[in-house]
Amino acid sequence: MTASNQVTGPITGRFVLIAILAFFSVVIGANLVMMRFAIVTLPGTEVDSAYRASLAYQREIIAARQQNERNWQVQVYIHRQSDGEAELAIEARDRLGAPLAGMNFVARLERPVDRRADRAIDVSQANAGIYRGSASSVAVGQWDLVIEGDDDGRRMFLSKNRIVLN
Repeated sequence: MTASNQVTGPITGRFVLIAILAFFSVVIGANLVMMRFAIVTLPGTEVDSAYRASLAYQREIIAARQQNERNWQVQVYIHRQSDGEAELAIEARDRLGAPLAGMNFVARLERPVDRRADRAIDVSQANAGIYRGSASSVAVGQWDLVIEGDDDGRRMFLSKNRIVLN
């Protein structure tokens, strides 16, 4: 057997410079692509200011206790149609079972991973204690259904539930 030594030539400074530039170009290019994907897919945080949210935390605890003391029965039904229209029905009753009339309900469908896809649902009273609303262009998948009910500008009810729309 004979060993063959093939010498292609010496490594020059020009070759080293081109290799280093190519390497760092690939690394910087990959970082830019990943940075772009991160910015596009994760637009922000849950709250705009964690400090302000922490200051309001005690008020939220008090509001939740007051809501529990009212002991309202609120049933929510939501259905997504094949054209992307989502229909919402809210049935609200007080602790004695009497319908809650005159409330102002606001509903939102929030995407858990992308705030830009959130959809507001226009809710209006249909009958005593029955509120209906709809939203268009609702995609299939997981959503957080947020329902707030207020009376004379004071929030009386808050609910946030994870749902799946087909």
